[in-house]
Amino acid sequence: MKQGLSLRVSQHLALTPQLQQSIRLLQLSTLELGQEVEQMLDDNPFLELSAEEAVREDFGVAQADALVTPAERDAEQSTSPEADANYSGADYAESTSASTTKDDDATPLSSDDAYDWDGDGTTEMVPDDSEWGGDAKARTNNLGDGDDTDATELARTQESLQTHLHRQALRLRLSEEDRAALRFLIESLNDDGYLEDSLDALADGLAHGDAEQHSNLLHHFTVALGLLQSLEPAGVGARDLAECLRLQLQALLDHADTYGCESPIQPDLWAVALAMCAQPMELLARRDIKTLVQRCGATDAQVRAALTLIARLEPKPGRRFVDVERNIVVPDVLVLPAGKVGGSPRFKVQLNPDVMPKLRVHDIYANVLRNHRGGKDSVSHAALQQRLQEARWFIKNIQQRFDTILRVSTAIVERQKSFFTHGELAMRPLVLREIADELGLHESTISRVTTAKYMATPFGTFELKYFFGSGLGTETGGNASSTAVRALIKQFISSESNTKPLSDNQISEMLKEQGIECARRTVAKYREGLKIAPASLRKAL
Repeated sequence: MKQGLSLRVSQHLALTPQLQQSIRLLQLSTLELGQEVEQMLDDNPFLELSAEEAVREDFGVAQADALVTPAERDAEQSTSPEADANYSGADYAESTSASTTKDDDATPLSSDDAYDWDGDGTTEMVPDDSEWGGDAKARTNNLGDGDDTDATELARTQESLQTHLHRQALRLRLSEEDRAALRFLIESLNDDGYLEDSLDALADGLAHGDAEQHSNLLHHFTVALGLLQSLEPAGVGARDLAECLRLQLQALLDHADTYGCESPIQPDLWAVALAMCAQPMELLARRDIKTLVQRCGATDAQVRAALTLIARLEPKPGRRFVDVERNIVVPDVLVLPAGKVGGSPRFKVQLNPDVMPKLRVHDIYANVLRNHRGGKDSVSHAALQQRLQEARWFIKNIQQRFDTILRVSTAIVERQKSFFTHGELAMRPLVLREIADELGLHESTISRVTTAKYMATPFGTFELKYFFGSGLGTETGGNASSTAVRALIKQFISSESNTKPLSDNQISEMLKEQGIECARRTVAKYREGLKIAPASLRKAL
């Protein structure tokens, strides 16, 4: 085999760092974007938040299709087409750059590095360094007085289940051992208020194989469990659903008013309900009255009354103590009425200023770096230049993220005008491809934009994906949106008779009368998606 040297030039597709960041920022939710901004503020000294008003930088929707001037090209000296100022959201998912093989020994912090965020080494202040998000309020820690307290801060003040139980335990006169055992069991509860681990398993975890200590711990845990299950809310500390219901029935005898009962529970009804909770839970879930009558030795009327009583109980005692912060949704886009033109209502689409970070390049640090361009430590100077360029691109990428969200939201509102006028029954079929073709973006870009982004409308706040749905055929040859069909199914069920609820087959026939071809299994799928029980469970006892 003969050895030799050969020179070969090849090309490969690669995403530049700023393009990778653009794509990543585009798919982040509002909460994740806030965390990303906080991290960048901690890492990059050239980036800062500002409370002052400033001119919005000349980059975004209005400039998305503008040609690059020679002055702009000289100022940025980008190494790839995607990094130029005319780069728009249309290239998010498809654009790549051809780069040749580089020397593996190149210094990463060198000013000649092609992956240094496309900086040309300049430290001059440029228009792109101005603040972005001038309409947004200055960030605060939400701890001050006034009416501007953030809803998430209010949510954090909600009392947890453990805190609620510990406060009740302080009123009990217990020995140190029993108090410690009760505290341990309280901390072992899950979010629903259940004790998932058995007392024996908890004792094993603390005894470390010591039989005498295990027996002692088991005794204290047994005493503590009785005390825990006597606390409010009723049912807390149960090991399973049946025990939770039994504990609440026991408390129901003495505290009927707590459960909305006008009079004390009759002993015979209470006994039947208690006997029913001792049966397999599947019988109660199916409302198998015939089997329950046989097993409990009660009449049909008694079983039905007991089922009504049990239905008023809380299967998850800790539900109301769960932190509600996870349910808070902050809209990215606001849709507001803007009058009428020719009798047709108009809507104004705008970004929510509360979710737009006000970022700018730190003027003082950038000027110091510019004035010390000729320093002796060229490596450190090149590293600082790179961080400055990172700050500039971060501001541009965030701006481009919101600009793309606004463009997509505006297109959605234009396509779904009927929804904003008449509600979800007027929703039109819409797929990602239609918006992508209209805006000149890739379908994957539309998917990123509509994921975990929310729009506040006159009918409520919805995820952008809510406005997309497949179409069902109609008798006239047109299409009906699956969202509108779901709304129609929900309307049918809400107006049904409690004694004779509509079956899926009946709903399918009713939709056919409306001219919509929808099979029974499709109705069942939509009904389950709406979290509506089948007809057998909706029937009143």
